[in-house]
Amino acid sequence: MTEDKMISVEVVYALPHEQRLMRLLVKQGTTAREALIRSGIPEEYPEVDPDSAKMGIFAQPFGSKGLPPAENYQLQPGDRVEVYRPLIADPKEARKQRAEKAKRLAEKKKDAEGP
Repeated sequence: MTEDKMISVEVVYALPHEQRLMRLLVKQGTTAREALIRSGIPEEYPEVDPDSAKMGIFAQPFGSKGLPPAENYQLQPGDRVEVYRPLIADPKEARKQRAEKAKRLAEKKKDAEGP
């Protein structure tokens, strides 16, 4: 009788006011998607759909930069699966708005100081 090798991994999901971290022992060969399901996070947070959730490992999204999709990525010991929330604002647009605001404040300050 052969024993399946178990590995330790983490699955994390962060909200602005809390973070959920689940440590799991899974069989070697478990995919990132399977670990998300086993973590219980989709039951606790209904907005997390295992079939469409954006996920990554160590800040690298699955399906990019040479990583396979979450349903194909086989976890390695110590892997940390990150479940990403949708962005509420386009990062480029947010930076542009902050720069414009800083420029306006600097101009007001300059005008208030006078010649």
